[in-house]
Amino acid sequence: RVCISIIYLSIPVRNVCFPCTGLQSVTASVMAVYVDHRTEAPDSVASPSHIVWHPLHPLLAVASISTASGGCVDIYLEQGEHVSDAHVERSFQVASLSWHPSRPILAAGWETGEVVILNKQEKEHHAVPPNHNAKITVLNWSTNGTCLVSGDRHGVLVLWRMDQRGRVQGPALLKQECGKCLSHCVFRPPPPGEDFVQLAKAAVGGDEKALDMFNWRKAGTGAPLKMGLQEGLSFFITLTDGSVHYVSEKGKTRHVLSTDSLVQKLLFMEERDVLVVITENLQLSLHAITLEGEAEELMKVKLSGKIGHSADIILIDHSLVVTALGETVIRFWDLDRDENYVLSPDVQFGFEGGECINCVSYCSAKGLLAAGTNKGRIAMWRKAAGSDQSIRALEGKEKWKLQAPTELEGNVIQIKWGSRKNLLAVNNISSVVILSEQAMSSHFHQQVAVVQVSPNLFNVTFFSTGTTHSLRVDMNVNGVFATKDAVVFWNGKQVTVFECSGDTFRSAGSFLCDSPVLSVHGENLYTVEPYRVQVRTWQGTVKQLLVFSEAEGNPCLLDVCGNFLAVGTDLAHFKIFDLSRREAKVHCNSKNFSELFPGLGGIASVKCNANGNKVSILVSKADGNIDSKICFYDVEMDKVTLFDFKAEQGNGREKLSSGQGIDNRSAVDYPELHSHIPACHFWDQSEPRLFVCEAILETGLQYPDQKKKQTESTMDVWIISFFSTEEHGLLLQDSFPLPSSYQVLLGIEVPHYYFAKKPGEAEKGQAESGSIKVSQMVARRPMRDFIGLGDCDKTTRDAMLNFSFYLTAGDMDEAFKSIKLIKSEAVWESMARMCVKTQRLDVAKICLGNMGHARGAKALREAEQEPEQEARVAVLAIQLGMLEDAERLYKACKRYDLLNKFYQASNQWQKAIETAEAHDRVHLRTTYYNYAKHLEASGEHSLALAHYEKSDTHRFEVPRMLSEDLQALENYVNKMKDKSLWKWWAQYLESQSDMESALKYYALAQDYFSLVRVHCFQGNIQKAAEIANETGNWAASYHLARQYESQDEIKQAVHFYTRAQAFNNAIRLCKENNLDDQLMNLALLSSPEDMIEAACYYEEKGEQMDRAVMLYHKAGHFSKALELAFATQQFGALQLIAEDLDEHSDPALLARCSDFFIEHAQYEKAMELLLTAKKYREALQLCLKQNLTITEEMAEKMTVSKDSKDLSEESRRELLEQIADCCVRQGNYHMATKKYTQAGNKLKAMRALLKSGDTEKIVFFAGVSRQREIYIMAANYLQSLDWCKDPEIMKNIISFYTKGRALDLLAGFYDACAQVEIDEYQNYEKAQGALTEAYKCLSKAKTRSPLEQESKLALLQSKMTLIKRFVHARRVYSEDPKEAVRQCELLLAEQDFDNAIRHGDVLGFLVEHYVQVEDFHMAYRYLEEMQKRVPPMSLSYYVTQQTIEAVHRGVGIPVSQTLVPEEIRHSSVENKEVEEEVADEVEDP
Repeated sequence: RVCISIIYLSIPVRNVCFPCTGLQSVTASVMAVYVDHRTEAPDSVASPSHIVWHPLHPLLAVASISTASGGCVDIYLEQGEHVSDAHVERSFQVASLSWHPSRPILAAGWETGEVVILNKQEKEHHAVPPNHNAKITVLNWSTNGTCLVSGDRHGVLVLWRMDQRGRVQGPALLKQECGKCLSHCVFRPPPPGEDFVQLAKAAVGGDEKALDMFNWRKAGTGAPLKMGLQEGLSFFITLTDGSVHYVSEKGKTRHVLSTDSLVQKLLFMEERDVLVVITENLQLSLHAITLEGEAEELMKVKLSGKIGHSADIILIDHSLVVTALGETVIRFWDLDRDENYVLSPDVQFGFEGGECINCVSYCSAKGLLAAGTNKGRIAMWRKAAGSDQSIRALEGKEKWKLQAPTELEGNVIQIKWGSRKNLLAVNNISSVVILSEQAMSSHFHQQVAVVQVSPNLFNVTFFSTGTTHSLRVDMNVNGVFATKDAVVFWNGKQVTVFECSGDTFRSAGSFLCDSPVLSVHGENLYTVEPYRVQVRTWQGTVKQLLVFSEAEGNPCLLDVCGNFLAVGTDLAHFKIFDLSRREAKVHCNSKNFSELFPGLGGIASVKCNANGNKVSILVSKADGNIDSKICFYDVEMDKVTLFDFKAEQGNGREKLSSGQGIDNRSAVDYPELHSHIPACHFWDQSEPRLFVCEAILETGLQYPDQKKKQTESTMDVWIISFFSTEEHGLLLQDSFPLPSSYQVLLGIEVPHYYFAKKPGEAEKGQAESGSIKVSQMVARRPMRDFIGLGDCDKTTRDAMLNFSFYLTAGDMDEAFKSIKLIKSEAVWESMARMCVKTQRLDVAKICLGNMGHARGAKALREAEQEPEQEARVAVLAIQLGMLEDAERLYKACKRYDLLNKFYQASNQWQKAIETAEAHDRVHLRTTYYNYAKHLEASGEHSLALAHYEKSDTHRFEVPRMLSEDLQALENYVNKMKDKSLWKWWAQYLESQSDMESALKYYALAQDYFSLVRVHCFQGNIQKAAEIANETGNWAASYHLARQYESQDEIKQAVHFYTRAQAFNNAIRLCKENNLDDQLMNLALLSSPEDMIEAACYYEEKGEQMDRAVMLYHKAGHFSKALELAFATQQFGALQLIAEDLDEHSDPALLARCSDFFIEHAQYEKAMELLLTAKKYREALQLCLKQNLTITEEMAEKMTVSKDSKDLSEESRRELLEQIADCCVRQGNYHMATKKYTQAGNKLKAMRALLKSGDTEKIVFFAGVSRQREIYIMAANYLQSLDWCKDPEIMKNIISFYTKGRALDLLAGFYDACAQVEIDEYQNYEKAQGALTEAYKCLSKAKTRSPLEQESKLALLQSKMTLIKRFVHARRVYSEDPKEAVRQCELLLAEQDFDNAIRHGDVLGFLVEHYVQVEDFHMAYRYLEEMQKRVPPMSLSYYVTQQTIEAVHRGVGIPVSQTLVPEEIRHSSVENKEVEEEVADEVEDP
C-alpha cells in the first residue's frame, strides 16, 4: 500500500547534504540535484533578451528589454544576487554583450551604436569613443583581452586597444568601411609557443636542453624561445551578403570565401586550423586556413533540419556540430566520422509528446549537454565516461545518456553553461534562472529512509510497513534526519519537524536554530552551539545542555546509534553519551583524537556502534579531503586500531585474515582498493559487531578521461563490511561493487544493506542478487549469508549472524553450533554457498548431505580427481547454481578446458567459442562441432552448417544432416566446390546407377581412379587410357594395367604398370615375355630387390653380363658385382664400382680393387682405396715408391684419431712422423709441421716450419709451444732477418730469448744492437744502454765456462767504460769544451780503443772543435790523422765537406783530389743527408 502526502512550498532548496558536514565533498559527487535560483531583477517588468556567462568568474550578464524604459544591462552572482553597481540603463535596447576573457569586465553594445564598458571589480563604467551610428552587430574581445572589436549594421568595423581596467587606449588600431552589415566575428587564436611550464620543470630537473633554451644567449644554442604571436589580433568577419573576410594582424583585409546565403554560425577549429561555416539554409562547409588567411574548401554538406527557425548551433569535443532548430530532436553531425544522428527527450522521463527543443549548451567539464524546451524543461544528456578508445567504439547516440529533467516554467529560449563553477543559466522570456548542482540529501534510521528526489521533494520509505510517502518542504534544507516517529529537516537557520501520523505527516514543530548539524533520539533533538550540545523538544525547548570545555572545542559532528550519541568537535575531540535514561549521561569521556592517532589530521566523521563500546572515525587531511584510513577506538579496552586502504597486504590489512581454520583463505575475496578512500561508514543499529563502509576512487588518482567516471559508473565504488570484536580485531565479512542501479549506501540493519537508487534506473539482476524493490528511490539488498532466507525471525537471524561471524573468524565448530538447530534447507544452502567462498569442500559435503542434494554430492566426489582446488570448488558452485563463481574459479586456475565445457553446458556458446579461440585451441574444433550439433537439434540448419564447416566435419555431417533433402544437399555440394563432397556425391550417384552424372562429379573431384574405373566398367577403355596418360594417376594407371593384362595386351600393361610405379609387376611381365630391353630400364627404376632379381635373370641367361654387373652394383651388392666384373674383365665397371666403395665395405674387397689398380698403374685410385681400407702404411709406401704428392686431404685421411682402436698410440705417432717426413721431402713444410705437432714432436715441427720461412707462423708456433728449445730456435731465426727495421721482430727476439732462458744469447743480441746503433746511427747513448742490458743478461747467464763468461764480462765492461767517457765528453762540450777535448785526446791514447769507439767519430769531433775555435793547424793535424785511419770513401761520413774546405783554407793548402773522389759508393746503408752532402761536394767546382 502506497500513501502519498504532499506539502506545497515555493522556496527552492539551495543546499542539501548529509548530516555529517565532513562528508559533503565526498557525497556531492555521488548524489546530486539541480537547484534553481531566480535572478533578482531590479525591473520585474523587463524581459531578458541576452544572457552571457563570464568564462571564469561566476558572473552572469543579462540584457533586458522594457517597454517602459527601453533596455538595461545587469550582472548577477551565482545564486541570482543582483550586483547593484553594475546596472546600466538606456532608453534604447541592448544589441550585444561580450565578457573580457579573464577580467570581470563586460562590453555592451546598443542599437544606437553606443558601446559601454562595465568594470565590475572597480565599479566603473567607460564609454568607447563614438564611431558607430547604427546597431552594434559584432562585439568581441581578442583572445588575450587586450583589444576589442566592434562592428555595426552599416559595415563600420573598429578595433580598439584596451587597458586592464577596460578603458580605450589611444586612437583606433583599425577602422574599415565594409559596406554591408556585419553579422559574425571569430578571432583566430595565436599559434602556441613553447610550453614554459613544462620547460621550467625540465630545466629544474636537470635537462640540459631545457636550460639551454632558457639561456638562449649561450653560444651555439640557436634562436631564442618562440613565444608565439601573443597578440592574436587576426580574425574573421562575415557580412550579410554571405561573404567571409579575414583581417590580419597588420590590419589588411582579404576576402576568403562566399556562401549562397546569410551565414548563421561561424566557428574556428583551433586544433586543425579549420573554419566552419553554417548558413541559414543549413549548408555546412569546412575550410582549411593557411597562415596567411587563405581558405581551401575541405567539405561541403547539407544539414538536415527545419529551415526558417532561429537555430542554436554549437561545436563540442572539437568535431561534433550540435544544432537545435525548434524541433523535437537535437541533431548531431560528427565531422570526424562523417556521420549524423539525433537525440530526443523520452516521455518516460516526464517529457511531453511533441515538446520542441529551442536551444543547447555543452559543459565539457561535466560531460553534460543541456537543452531547453518550449515547455519550460531542461533536458540533459551525459556523455559516456571511459577511455577515448572505448568512447570512439560507441555508435553515435550510444555515447549519450538521458538524465532526469529539471522543470521550470515558460518557454526556454536561451541556455548557457558558464564560469569555472559550471553553472547553467536559463532564459525563459520572463526571467532568468541559474541552476547549480548540489548534493542530494538522504538518511536511513530505524527502518525509515529519506532521499531527496528534487530540490523541494523528498521520498520517505517505511520498510517496516512497506509504504512510501512524498514530502515537500517549505525551507532551504541543509540536512535531514529520519526516525520511525518523525522526519526532521534543518538548514542552519531553522529546524522543522514532521511527525508520522498514520499514513500522513503533520508538522510537529518549527523553530529557529543556527545549528549546522542535528540528530534525533526518541522525542529529543540534539543541536549544537559553541561548546555545548543542546537537548531539545520537537518544539525547540532546550531540556538539557551537554557542555564541552574550550580545550575540547566546539561540537560540530553528531551521530546516534542505538541509545548512544557520538559527538565530535572542531579540535579533534570526541565524546559518547548514553541516551537510554531520561537525561543524557557521559558514557565515554572526551578523547583527544590527535593523542590517540598522532599525525593523522582532523575528524571528518565520527560514529559509534549500538553498544557504545566502539567508535569509528574518518580522517580529514590538511587539504580538506578524506584520508584513506579508518580509525577504530575500543571504549572498554581503551585500544586503537587503524585500517588503511592503501596499506600493503602484509601490513595494514593483516587484521583482515579470516583465521587459521580455513587454510588462511578469506571468507570473501578482498578487492584491490589501493586507490580508494572511505566515503561513508555505518554501524548496524542493533548488532554492535557489524560495520560497513563505502569506498570510492580517490579523485586525485583518477585518469584524465575518467573524471566523471565516479558519478556515472559505480564500478569504482565498493561496499565493504567488517566484524569488529575485541578478540579478533577487524574481520572482513563481505565486499562487492556497488550495483549499477544504486547511487549510494544509506546504512545497514541486519539482514539488509540499504541503498538510494538512481532516478529512472530499472532494477538489474534482481533475481540473481536477491535485491528487493521497495520504492522508486530506495532499495535494500540482503546480506550474503541471508540470501534466500527472506524476512526471517530474530532467532534465525541471530543464528545466521553468529554463523557468519564464526565462519569469517575461521572457527568452524562454533559456526556449526550456531546453525545445528536450524532445519531450514535454505540455511544449509547458504552455508554451502559460503563453502564456495572459503573453498571448504569438507564442510560442503556435510551441507549437501543436510540439503539432501544427492546429485551435488556425487558430482563433488567425482571432481576429486581434478588436481586444482579451484576446479573442484567450481563443480560445487555449479551444483549450487553459483554460475558466476564457477566461471571465476575456472578462470583463476586457468582450466580453460573445463571453462569451455561449463559454457557449453550452460548454453553460453558464444563465450565457449571465445574461450576456445583464445585459450583452449586444442578443443576449438570440438567446440564448433558441439555448437553445430546444438544448432542442428534446435532446427537452425544454416548456422549449424557454418559451424560444421568451422569444425572441418562438414564433409560427413552436412550430407548426413541434409540426407532427407536431396535438392538442398545437391545445392550445397555445388556451392561448396569441395572435392571430398563432389566425390561423396558422385559415389551416391554411382550407387543410384546415374553413371553420366557420377562421371561429371568424379571429374570435378579430380578422382581419376574412379573415372577410369567407371569407364572400364562401361567398356570405354580407350577413354580410360587417355585419362590415365594425361593425369599420371597411379591408382588409375594400375587399374588400367590390370585391365590390359587381363586382355593380354602386354606392352600396354607394362606401360601402365610403369606409370603406376608398380615396377615388380612390369618386371614380371617382361621376364615372362622376354622383353629384355625394357626389363633393364624398369629394373633400374625399381627397388634393390627387383634389381637383384633382374641381374640374376641376366646372369642365368649368360648374355649381357655388363647389365648384370650394373644391376648388382646399383642394388648395393658390390661383392657380387666385382666378382662378376673380374670374371668378365669389365674394367670400366670396376672403376665405377670402386668409386662407391667406402670404409664400411669389405676390407678384402678393397685390397683386391687396389691391387687391380696398381697393376694397371692407376696409383691415385689405388691410394684412395688403401686409405679407405685403413691400410695407411701401404698407402704411405705407395706414395714414397711412386713419388705421389701427399695432398692435405690424403694426409687427413692417413691421420688416425686418438680414440681409434685400429692403432696403438706409439704406432699412431710413428705413422704421423713418417707422413711428416714424406711431406718434408716433398717441400710441404706446413703440412709437415702439422703432422709433427699431431705426433707430439714439436722440435721437428719447428724445424720444418723454419724451412718454410713463414715468420708469422713461426712466431705463433713458438708462442703456443712454450718450449725452451723452440723459443731459442725461433729467436735465432728472427735474428737472421732484418730486425733493425722492424721493432716487432726485435721485440719477439728479446721475448723468445727471455722465455727460453738463453741469457747469454740475449746478451750477444744486445751487443749486436749496440754495434748497430754505433755503425748506423752514431748513437752512443743507445749503444751504452744496449751494452748495459747485455752486461746484465750475461752476468745472470749460467754458462758452461765461467772463465769465458768472466772474460766476456770484462770486455763488455771495458767497452761500456770507453763509450761512457766519449758520451760524457760530447755531453759536457757545451759547458767545458777544453775538458771535452782533453777527454777525447785521452781516449785516442787508450789501447783497444777501436773495439768500442770508431776513430772517425772521435777525430771528427776534434776537427769540428778546432774549426769552431779557428785553430786550423790543429784541425789539419787531426784531419791528416783521420785520413790515415779512415778509408777516404768514408771520410765525409764523419766530417762535412764544408769543414774540410774550411780547414784547408785556414792553413792555405788546396784541397787534395783524393778527398774528393769522382764517385762515392758506400757499401753500408747510408742516410739521405750524407748522400746529398757528397753529391753537393762532387758538383762544387
